[in-house]
Amino acid sequence: MTSIFQRALGADFDRLHPRIRRRFSVGLDSGELCVGHGVMDEVRHGPGFVRPFLAVGGTRNVLVPRAGRNIPFTIENVPYRDSYGRETVTFVRTFHFPERAHRFDATMIFSPERDCVVDYLGTHQHLASDLHFAADPTGALVIRSGEHRFREGPVDARVPGLIAGDAVVRESYDDSTDRFRITVTVTNRRFGFLFGYRGSFTATYADATAHGVRPGLRPVREEARV
Repeated sequence: MTSIFQRALGADFDRLHPRIRRRFSVGLDSGELCVGHGVMDEVRHGPGFVRPFLAVGGTRNVLVPRAGRNIPFTIENVPYRDSYGRETVTFVRTFHFPERAHRFDATMIFSPERDCVVDYLGTHQHLASDLHFAADPTGALVIRSGEHRFREGPVDARVPGLIAGDAVVRESYDDSTDRFRITVTVTNRRFGFLFGYRGSFTATYADATAHGVRPGLRPVREEARV
């Protein structure tokens, strides 16, 4: 059984902590979905000029326009086959701020053409990012973003590095607390830190076929281009 993440990691997959391996085995072959519940110790933003861009992105569930501490958090990883026949896994994160909940949506596929996971962001998949996966010496999973592309109708443009956000995700398993720990940092090579969060969660698994994809989890629009 091979998930899209196993394909991306290759031999590195066996170097991951066993609990991380199970989480990233979620897919059509395994028949499992994974739901995580936890708390983000901190959700933070960069300089003030970043906030209007986060607010705009928040209208399409791209990044999160609020900051805070001790924010209850849910992540839903559900496999399905999209309208183009591609195996897809949701990465829908919900941050339950006191004022209201905010979602940060992503759907991921493995692209043989690009030889990596492609991460479609938001409700309409306007932004596609290459993701490169690796195991670090501790058995944690490290994900780094590569090229970003913007798609809207006939527009198909590479996002210049000068304005792009470079993401680094590190997910590990803490045996002492039986919790997953995650740190996400998005930076720009000119302006520095833009957005990030860190915290921990527990995970439960269920039969993906029996549960299906709940209403509202899939994107409103699906993009064929990788």
